[in-house]
Amino acid sequence: CSLNNDTFIYLITGPNMSGKSTYMRQVAIISIMAQMGAYVPCDSAILPIFDQIFTRIGAADDLVSGKSTFMVEMLEAQKALTYATENSLIIFDEIGRGTSTYDGLALAQAMIEYVAQTSHAKTLFSTHY
Repeated sequence: CSLNNDTFIYLITGPNMSGKSTYMRQVAIISIMAQMGAYVPCDSAILPIFDQIFTRIGAADDLVSGKSTFMVEMLEAQKALTYATENSLIIFDEIGRGTSTYDGLALAQAMIEYVAQTSHAKTLFSTHY
């Protein structure tokens, strides 16, 4: 495992069911385990200390609150984009899956550009676009 200082945005691509989400969950769990001093299941690991970890994985609506899958996705992404610092970890799994392909691709690009220009947080961003 390695999240080095030279790169802060990692774009993970591949077809559906290829393990993108599983890989990103592993990175989040390993980061948390390392920060609490637990055993990390790697031959070696170089991980920074994160001040916050933001995740946007999975797709679910919130019928009780009247929020669509897309709205829930955007609200969760907004928290990461607003509060992340250069010492944060952001994990975005297929942002835009709750909308059309064209709009999803545009959202994904805009979010990557925003992180690159503002917080510079370590970011894992998966897509199959």
